[in-house]
Amino acid sequence: MVVRSWSELDFDNVCSNAKVFGFDLDNTLASSKQPMKPAMIERFCALLDHTVVALISGGGMAVVTSQVLDVLTPNARRGNLHVMPTSGSRYYRWDGTQWALVYAHDLSEATVAAVSESLERHARELGLWEQQVWGPRIENRGSQITFSALGQFAPVAAKQAWDRDNTKKQALVEAVKADLLHMRVRAGGYTSVDVSECGIDKAYAVRKLTQTLGIRADEMVFVGDRMTPTGNDYPAVEAGAIGVRVENPQDTVQLLDALLARFDTPAR
Repeated sequence: MVVRSWSELDFDNVCSNAKVFGFDLDNTLASSKQPMKPAMIERFCALLDHTVVALISGGGMAVVTSQVLDVLTPNARRGNLHVMPTSGSRYYRWDGTQWALVYAHDLSEATVAAVSESLERHARELGLWEQQVWGPRIENRGSQITFSALGQFAPVAAKQAWDRDNTKKQALVEAVKADLLHMRVRAGGYTSVDVSECGIDKAYAVRKLTQTLGIRADEMVFVGDRMTPTGNDYPAVEAGAIGVRVENPQDTVQLLDALLARFDTPAR
């Protein structure tokens, strides 16, 4: 499985062979919990004019809506967009008037309680239950429980500084894994740990989407900032998608410019 930096791509080859372009959200299309900026909105909507696009995020539908769906241009081709929040455990399509739910795999109340208890207990034991937080630490996203050490709405700068070497998150992951052998526990964003059913991750999203579209996994490109083997974007590559690594939304803007230049060039 190969992950390439966006700057190393053969864009002509990618545009010739890819049938769908998938994107992570946080730190790929937008800063954490922030709407896409105008430059990204313009390019993202332009891409929808040319090809099928998938948005596969670890965040819930409310966050996806505020960061992306609510800021699409009025004439954006929403029918070309497949929306898969909470790592594909939910799937939405545009029905002409609204984003309609196609399927959902939500956790039971008992599972939500067990996961929440384990996250809080181990976070306290490890000294990760911070006193200064911005919003709830534990969020039930329906099909996924997410622990955010600094709260759901912490400033990006604070998030980036909290766990630069990922050791805090990984310690919590290992502790919670020991309690929840039947669940998938992995580091998410800068300060977050995600817990979901085993098999429900971005690999699941890629498999479901490619089956729905009737294409091979290697005909899908997936762009994300967490492309190391422990990152939450990497399962998309494990499922067979072509992995493209960006560091931030500024990289993604440049990647989209390169893609759009190829799409806008008439075939010879």
